[in-house]
Amino acid sequence: MQHVQKNTNIRLTLPVVCFVWQIAMIILFGVFIRYDEESDTHWVETKAHDNITSDIENDFYFRYPSFQDVHVMIFVGFGFLMTFLKRYSFGAVGFNFLIASFGLQWALLMQGWFHSLDPQTGKIFIGVESLINADFCVAGCLIAYGAVLGKVSPVQLLVMTLFGVTLFAVEEYIILNLLHARDAGGSMVIHTFGGYYGLTISWVLYRPNLHQSKRMQGSVYHSDIFAMIGTLFLWMFWPSFNSAITDHGDGQHRAVINTYLCLASTVLTTVAISSFSQKTGKLDMVHIQNSTLAGGVALGTAAEFMISPYGALIVGFLCGIISTMGYIFISPFLEKTLKIQDTCGIHNLHAMPGVIGGIVGAITAAAASESVYGKQGLINTFDFTGDFKDRTVLTQGGYQAAGMCVSIVFGVAGGAIVGSILKLPIWGDPADENCFDDEVYWEVREPATHHLLFTIQPLGGAIVFDLVSRDELQTTFEIYI
Repeated sequence: MQHVQKNTNIRLTLPVVCFVWQIAMIILFGVFIRYDEESDTHWVETKAHDNITSDIENDFYFRYPSFQDVHVMIFVGFGFLMTFLKRYSFGAVGFNFLIASFGLQWALLMQGWFHSLDPQTGKIFIGVESLINADFCVAGCLIAYGAVLGKVSPVQLLVMTLFGVTLFAVEEYIILNLLHARDAGGSMVIHTFGGYYGLTISWVLYRPNLHQSKRMQGSVYHSDIFAMIGTLFLWMFWPSFNSAITDHGDGQHRAVINTYLCLASTVLTTVAISSFSQKTGKLDMVHIQNSTLAGGVALGTAAEFMISPYGALIVGFLCGIISTMGYIFISPFLEKTLKIQDTCGIHNLHAMPGVIGGIVGAITAAAASESVYGKQGLINTFDFTGDFKDRTVLTQGGYQAAGMCVSIVFGVAGGAIVGSILKLPIWGDPADENCFDDEVYWEVREPATHHLLFTIQPLGGAIVFDLVSRDELQTTFEIYI
């Protein structure tokens, strides 16, 4: 088989993309972005006009705690969750940082053009809720990153994010505005789209000789501990993620309770299936790092609905089983049969639970009744106002299901197009034998080896040197005397 030499020097392409795109952001923000009435200095006049007596009524005080929680999930949770690879921690956290920092700027523009462009002034007015929505948009791209982790260059990741945010804004507008589906925690809009977007890109970028990097693909003890930090941050703050943009009051309160209970239930079934799947009954850290979060993904759509506390526990119970079984059986099948090399297993943590979330949301919406929600509660929960005031719950359930289909179509079709673009030989991606290694794109300041062990065996007349390299490969040299 002919070896293809790849040029991974991104000294020109990465700085050019970063500088040009950041300058473009500055210009576009200058033209379009303005503070909204609650973050502008005219807030004092708004208070007087609307007879608001206290600054505490400013949306900042309702939304900022949730924004901070979501922000931590994006930059710490997602970043550290992907540090499980033994030699790719810089890339996991550093490129996560890069993607999110560019993506949130582009998201504020794209979501603004679709959702909050003032027709009179032609400006986009942003506040704290805009920042939360931008983080949500970025989450879809970070999910997709998990499928190609360690196999692409930072330039490819920026291109992937540019198109990912654009596709996200369009599918979000279709699902939330045109179909009027409810998806507060983004089971469909964020997780299903991001999951299938990343999986399809990974399928297009399939590497038949990736086994040449197999020595780097595993984890070591300390890398699994770092990844578990990401898991715990995500697990703790997921109730904020699912409730961040719900209605003030009972909707937000209910979303937190439901997500909290669902996540707790998911942990127990994940541990049970992980232990049962091994002959020795030992736990697999991959399952604990990932499948324990699946309940938060699956409850994103129905989080604010009257799913009931026991219903939330049932969703978590099922998700722990399905996600863990996905890591055991489905991931190997995807790689062997469908040629999808899913580094982080996003199919099991985001794509499948996202679809489950869409189904749960559709069923729960269709089963809603005035006796459970109350007349006004039903209107508030599903926003049956304006053009949608005559919509029935059965119709709402149908549109919820349609929204899930839209997210899958956008993920797969968009991923196929973007994957084809990323396949062009101009992005400085690593060779098959150099994947999952920070040294390709980062200065790694450490000695060539961790340690050199030697023993003297007088009976055999030999001095034995064990040379243990930084990727834990051991080479033995014997010098006979």
